[in-house]
Amino acid sequence: MDGATEQVQRARIGEDGAITRQPAPWHRLAVLGALMLAALTFNTAENLPVGLLELISEDLRVSLSAVGLLVTGYGVTVAIASVPLAHVVRAVPRRYVLTGLLAALVVSSLVAALAVSYWLLLVARLLTALAQALFWAVMGPVAVGLFASEVRGRVVGALSVAGSLALVLGVPAGTWLGQRSDWQVPIATLAALGLVSLVTIAVLLPTSRPEEEPAAYASSPDVRRFATVLAAGALSATGAFTGYTYIVTFLGDVSGFSPSAVSVLFVVFGVACLAGVSITGVFLDRFPQSALTVAVATQAVGMLGLYAFGAHQVAAAVFLMLVGGALGPVFMTTQNAMLHCAPGRTDIALAANSGAYNAGIAAGAALGGLVLPLADVRGTFLAGGLLTVGSCAVLLGGRLLRERRRPERSTRR
Repeated sequence: MDGATEQVQRARIGEDGAITRQPAPWHRLAVLGALMLAALTFNTAENLPVGLLELISEDLRVSLSAVGLLVTGYGVTVAIASVPLAHVVRAVPRRYVLTGLLAALVVSSLVAALAVSYWLLLVARLLTALAQALFWAVMGPVAVGLFASEVRGRVVGALSVAGSLALVLGVPAGTWLGQRSDWQVPIATLAALGLVSLVTIAVLLPTSRPEEEPAAYASSPDVRRFATVLAAGALSATGAFTGYTYIVTFLGDVSGFSPSAVSVLFVVFGVACLAGVSITGVFLDRFPQSALTVAVATQAVGMLGLYAFGAHQVAAAVFLMLVGGALGPVFMTTQNAMLHCAPGRTDIALAANSGAYNAGIAAGAALGGLVLPLADVRGTFLAGGLLTVGSCAVLLGGRLLRERRRPERSTRR
């Protein structure tokens, strides 16, 4: 073990007599802060091309749809690569994995900022996506493992708040900066933020074997619960993005909002998302299973409410806020559930959850594109709402099965 790591660690004797290493309290907070900054940076990197769409299109002389592929391809890469990458590095100490991922973020952001062709920019984006695919798998167990088990839900909440700030702060600020300079400037800024996280984690995070970390394995492994959460999360994401992908068209054509009002509503949506994860984080430790059900049910109400009452502007704004307030908490609560019910290593379970959720996003966008010419834009929210109701049914069915199994186990005893 290197000298820098030994300086930041202190020994603690566990119940089994084994000596484990824990960083000093302020080091834990610093590492958590670095992981939160990294979450904000990765999520901003993923969505920033949406705000810079026209600037990139004009500068690189490509179509808007080609620039849109920078976002779609990113999500598909995360969906496909999450589990395989998690398997590849399953034995590598998380300090090395995280520093490598953040180094990839820094390098890919610099390459993207210096790109003079669309294809070089696309390659840089895919490298960032590969890093993010693994980041969400290993970041959770590392962060919650630094703290006592009774506050792990709040740690997951803090990380989710940081990720949600990308919509409220990161993308708007990056768009503003790009419009007043060049589109490359905000992307280069992401490299600087990634470097801060990289240095902090490289210096302060202890080096330990992944399987020896406190959160390497779930507290209550349950294969059926794992499958239920995985299916519900993917179905919920599919439902949300079946409609949300076309929200600009909906708010303009159905609700009758002006383009400037739609921009304001996007900010409101982001604030609702941030508020949702903040509130959910407070209750996540006490009600981990109910929090997921409430989030999915809230999303269903918002989606179906937009379909039924979206022509009325006040109602449309209210139901849009419900969707925003649920979207972040759904992914957050499924991630937290993986830390409780993963049948094997939590990093593999988190990778599977992230992959399934991103696959749901891609499937939702594709399904919405199929529904759009058949049932207009309102139909996309009906389809999305019904899929979200299906996610609720999966969760409730899973709970009924667990409750039925308990009496059977008691009888056998």
